[in-house]
Amino acid sequence: MVVATAKRLFLRHVHILDSEPLYRVFGDAEVMRFGDGVQTHDWVRAWVGRCLAQYQQWGFGPYVVVEQQRRELIGYCGLFYFPDVNGQPEVELGYRLARSTWGQGYGTEAAQAVRNYAFNVLCLSRLIAMIDPQNTASLRVAEKIGMRYETEVMFAGYTRPDHVYVIARS
Repeated sequence: MVVATAKRLFLRHVHILDSEPLYRVFGDAEVMRFGDGVQTHDWVRAWVGRCLAQYQQWGFGPYVVVEQQRRELIGYCGLFYFPDVNGQPEVELGYRLARSTWGQGYGTEAAQAVRNYAFNVLCLSRLIAMIDPQNTASLRVAEKIGMRYETEVMFAGYTRPDHVYVIARS
């Protein structure tokens, strides 16, 4: 199911058949440098299953990003529920794209589409992005879609805090 479109992209629900193309994202060390590291095929299949469960539980989740012209899956961008970020529940706008697409504006396009979907269709009032402060490309995407730095958050097992960027529905 397509949930949002942009100039060059569309975003749709994750499908079980997306595991292999998503592995090209989750299996790339450079893409995963600011995440939990390279993931296995089994991990990606489990992640797809968790996405499907999130749609049922929350009515949203991560969406695959598809380049319209080539119909190629290039990553994901979507919404993640966190029950406790510095003491309060939050919905994060998260994104990760294949390295071959970096620097072409796809991240900003996808994030804008998901932000608009979250505010205009889902009627969410606030979104956050939790970003490693060394991930300057992701920080720029957050800023380009109107997010502003609010605070830091430190999760168990991490060696340094993430920056929390925020945008509220106007």
